[in-house]
Amino acid sequence: MDKQTEIQAAVFRRLLAHLDSRKDVQNIDLMILAGFCRNCFSKWTVAEAEKLGVEVDLETAREQIYGMPYSEWQEKYQLPATDEQMAKFNALNKNK
Repeated sequence: MDKQTEIQAAVFRRLLAHLDSRKDVQNIDLMILAGFCRNCFSKWTVAEAEKLGVEVDLETAREQIYGMPYSEWQEKYQLPATDEQMAKFNALNKNK
């Protein structure tokens, strides 16, 4: 692995650690503000692995991103989206 790839991998691990320390930040908030969330990272992991000929199923990718099974994370940390959050999210997605 070249140094640039090592640096990028380290930055990604740091980003995941930061998101892990901010479980109060809901995925819907990330989607509204940044257009991606933890689930996007999981889906991107599956897609990039596939490009390299490596099979990674979505649940395995989610566990890598969330640091636990997704169902456990949802139960412990995910709150229902508020009407306000859904309105903002839907308004953003209307323009796509």
